[in-house]
Amino acid sequence: MNKILIADDEPLARARLRALLERLEGYQVVAEAAHGEAALQQLAEQTVDIVLLDIRMPGMDGMQAAQKLKQEYPETAIIFTTAYADHALQAYEQQAVAYLLKPVRLQALAQALEQAQALNKGRRQLQQAQGQYLSAHVRGKLLRIPVDEIPYLQASQKYVMLKYQGHEILIEDSLVQIEQRFPGTFLRIHRNALVHPQAIQGLERDGTGKHWLLLRDVPDKLEVSRRNLPAVRLFLKGN
Repeated sequence: MNKILIADDEPLARARLRALLERLEGYQVVAEAAHGEAALQQLAEQTVDIVLLDIRMPGMDGMQAAQKLKQEYPETAIIFTTAYADHALQAYEQQAVAYLLKPVRLQALAQALEQAQALNKGRRQLQQAQGQYLSAHVRGKLLRIPVDEIPYLQASQKYVMLKYQGHEILIEDSLVQIEQRFPGTFLRIHRNALVHPQAIQGLERDGTGKHWLLLRDVPDKLEVSRRNLPAVRLFLKGN
């Protein structure tokens, strides 16, 4: 299922796109946004495969949002949906998959989505060919850390801390970026934490009602949010 974010300042335009997507198989609208800042906030909180992005919006417009999206979430495909034809060249400079004019037609949207899927598939294949590694600078050296040897990653202010062979290493990738680069590799247990399933030992509840994840060969306990608790319990039941 391809996860879609619709960013448009017009509620009726968002509703039309959502209705069109409901007529196509394999797509799920996971978020909506009325301007660029809100779209980037949604991207920071969850994995999105494709963004349907309007251009003229209040505050941060679609072109500004696309530039940041390309830098921070390169694994997310961009499809512009706009009433104006004069930004097409600029749109493709932002590596957009397609430039659709409103009113968006079902056939044109379906074709653009297929192109976005093909692009995302190619990116994933390239990443797999390059290996499942995260890069980190440690004491002047560039390390390639196998993701299967990382028990967990945790967001800390502007950086992400990963645990590796007993050490805490800071990297600049966000948790959402890591989820996109390695789909299905990590389990999200909190908005600020990803855990490798192989490292999970169990789950416990403290006297305040909070739930904590227990890890194999790692003394740390990680808090599980209420939002992610059902997924963690489901994983534990299946293993």
